Amino acid sequence: MSKKILFLFFCVFALAAHSQNVVIKGSVTDVNKEPLLGVNIKVKGTSTGTITDIDGNFSINGPKGATLVISYIGMVTQEVEYKGQPLNVVLKDDSQALEEVVVVGYGSMRKKDLTGSVVQVRPDKIANDNPKTVQDVLRGTPGLTVGYGESDAGAKGGGSMKIRGQRSVYTDGGHNDPLLILDGMFFYGELSEINPDDIAQIDVLKDASAAAVYGARAANGVIIISTKKGKQGKPTINFTASIGLTQKAAYRDRWQSPEAYLQHYVDWKEKNTYGVNAETGEYAAYSRPGNEYTSKPGYFRNPNNLDDVSLEAWRGYTTNDEGESDLSIWARRLGFRPNTALMDNLLSGKVMDWQDKAFRLGFNQDYNASISGAGEKIDYYMSLGYLRNEGAFVDDTYRAIRGNFKLNAKVTDWFEIGANINFQDRSDGEIGMNKGGFMENSPYAVFKDDEGNYVQDPLMFQYDRNNLTNWYYEKQFLELQKGYTTFNTIFNAKLKLPFGITYTFNAAPRLQYFHDRYFMSAERPNSKPTDRGVNREQAKRFDWSLNNTITWDHTFADKHHVILTLAQEAEERQYWSDRIEARNILPSDVLGFHNTQNGDKSASSFRSDDSHQTADGLMGRVFYSYDDRYMATFTMRRDGYSAFGSSNPYAYFPSGGLAWTFSNEKFFQPYTHIMSTGKLRVSFGKNGNRSLANPYEALANLYPGGGKMQGYITSSGDLYLMRYLMAQRMENPGLQWEKTQSWNFALDFGFLNDRITGTLEYYRMSTKDMIMGQRLPNFTGFESITTNLGQVDNNGLEIALNTLNIDNKNFQWSTTFSLSYNKNRIKHLYGDYEDILDASGNVIGKKEADYVGNGWFIDRPISAIWDYKVTGIWQKDEVEEAKIYGQVPGDPKVWNNPANDEYDADGNLKKVI
Repeated sequence: MSKKILFLFFCVFALAAHSQNVVIKGSVTDVNKEPLLGVNIKVKGTSTGTITDIDGNFSINGPKGATLVISYIGMVTQEVEYKGQPLNVVLKDDSQALEEVVVVGYGSMRKKDLTGSVVQVRPDKIANDNPKTVQDVLRGTPGLTVGYGESDAGAKGGGSMKIRGQRSVYTDGGHNDPLLILDGMFFYGELSEINPDDIAQIDVLKDASAAAVYGARAANGVIIISTKKGKQGKPTINFTASIGLTQKAAYRDRWQSPEAYLQHYVDWKEKNTYGVNAETGEYAAYSRPGNEYTSKPGYFRNPNNLDDVSLEAWRGYTTNDEGESDLSIWARRLGFRPNTALMDNLLSGKVMDWQDKAFRLGFNQDYNASISGAGEKIDYYMSLGYLRNEGAFVDDTYRAIRGNFKLNAKVTDWFEIGANINFQDRSDGEIGMNKGGFMENSPYAVFKDDEGNYVQDPLMFQYDRNNLTNWYYEKQFLELQKGYTTFNTIFNAKLKLPFGITYTFNAAPRLQYFHDRYFMSAERPNSKPTDRGVNREQAKRFDWSLNNTITWDHTFADKHHVILTLAQEAEERQYWSDRIEARNILPSDVLGFHNTQNGDKSASSFRSDDSHQTADGLMGRVFYSYDDRYMATFTMRRDGYSAFGSSNPYAYFPSGGLAWTFSNEKFFQPYTHIMSTGKLRVSFGKNGNRSLANPYEALANLYPGGGKMQGYITSSGDLYLMRYLMAQRMENPGLQWEKTQSWNFALDFGFLNDRITGTLEYYRMSTKDMIMGQRLPNFTGFESITTNLGQVDNNGLEIALNTLNIDNKNFQWSTTFSLSYNKNRIKHLYGDYEDILDASGNVIGKKEADYVGNGWFIDRPISAIWDYKVTGIWQKDEVEEAKIYGQVPGDPKVWNNPANDEYDADGNLKKVI
């Protein structure tokens, strides 16, 4: 009887429990109110789930008060509580979420909480532009200058970068480059190792407050690159292919045409014949007194373009062969030798376009494939890319294979681990062309001989010189293999602790292998055994860095938001390099660069280059926000670096920032329909710069100097030779960081519900204790010593404006405008002072001396151009005046400071100084 009662009770309980479940209905749309098909709907904490239909509607069983987890690929996952009414859920694009959150170093923050100057490059910009390099992604970013050097514009691409101008006169070792951070860790490689297709977002930290968390490496700003990760939903497979062409831009032609080339020679020959014509008084060719051609007007002129002389008289200036053509006579007078290939080509009209042989229509290929996805516990992203670019020059080709694997796993609710492995194998050098020498060959020079073989000297020794070479000929005897293989890895773990505390551990080991194998064959004519042979260099670099971070993020009483971040980090960089230069390889060099051991030991050389450096740092940062209206951030960092002198191994870098979102104030609410966002920011801080050309710059070292030997006789009468060693640089135990302190004032604004947004920023920076070479007296035995001197100030203004003009289902139109102005000034250099003299030569004061040798001038920009001020060209009627200055018509007219000249008692100019 009891069993029946128990069974009946269980049935009633189950029926009651089931009766508590209700049918939950709703719909899911995007921000444009378009229904979304296939959205995953799941009752949190259960296995019950469904998906939306073609109209975006769904229906699922669950208890009242249940929380639904709504997720869709490319959208931000939402959790919604069911309270009895149908649900209308709007999912935002994941790109919109990224726009609202920026990476600020050792964590991220909502964009509206920022007190420092941070600009973000959104993922949609990266996708739309299809950039070749990371630098291409960043072009146009306010406050960031991306340069175009000769190598940058080639097949490899790239470009140097500066944030808010150049801070220091010291340029070695990338001293003015911004710090690069990849997925939260120091990135020691070059940006070509990062595939733009793998980038999720880029955040640029510009002011001292934003960059202060990186202390002694952040003086030039910070660029933080975050790579993609898998998104919730089914695996996503992407493949992109980009094919393009490269051609030369507007390039200055050395010779416009064969006629222009010959006219150039005419002008060159005639330049020494100019003088004042005794009959006409005009400054003209063939008029210089005493010149051998004065009595032979038109001697070098084209016989088809003679002015005041007859063709018969022109021919009579020289003894000519019977029946010799006027073209041959003219060519001999210009320097062409008879019975040479150049003369034959001129007479037959055979010309060569050397620029056409130097340039090509380059073919560029970029292929990228990726697969990504995410479940409840694991997200992954894998990619592989192949890049091959041909530059406009025929000797410029770049190839790279890049791979990336990123995995994050949620082991438990409180423990996560992840890994990011980046691989690249790239070429990094070609058999280079002497472009100036090659393209400046005469249009009548020889490219191939009669049998179709390339000639070594296009001028065929016409001018007894071999500097205008034929690249196509040379490369037949040369071979080069040069490039890098890199493995950049990041391992991380995250632990969620009680009281809202998170502990994060990151480790980033990096391996880089370099090889350079060069060979010049002994079959190359006109080469010396001591100059040809094999160069083989191989190098390995192993870098690692790690950091431990503790973050406490808590909100009190819904209005007081506090984020406390503590970080400790350490890094080590090691480099080993060996180079062999084998010369005069005997008995044969047919094995190319595979046979260095048979080189002549007396003509060969070898060397090694190793380095080791370490660093550590401690950082604390606190952020406070009250009611999303008042924000404050304060940071302190302590850094140590092995490359600095023993007296200054550590430095401290404080910073702070304040912000006021006045658009959230009650008094401003009546105006928010016009100005939807308004925020004032001010920050101050000090950052350091430790970049050096050599990590041993503060230490003295010994080197073999000119390779001289000291000999002495041993007790047995044998001669023993020992190489001289010399001190190469002077020790400086006081060498320390450069320090840049700066102020930043900013206004963030938004109008018409943020359809128009932008930022206006003004900054002032001062870099002191600049790392630079200080001149030393000759008696010290050294030219200079690396030390800390001088000061450079940077001031600037930045304006950024973004507008969303049209935004609907089928069409979106947005515009971006940015303007940056930066002015730097050298305020101090070596501290050497010189007298200030008045017009009478009396000392009326002192001023700090400029350093003319390096083109550095007090209160002038670092990049100031110091040269003669040219005001025009001396004309033919200014012969006598030009003579005073040692010039002749046709020379540049250089401005002269009359105050420096010497005059006689009557006030006449006596000497130009």
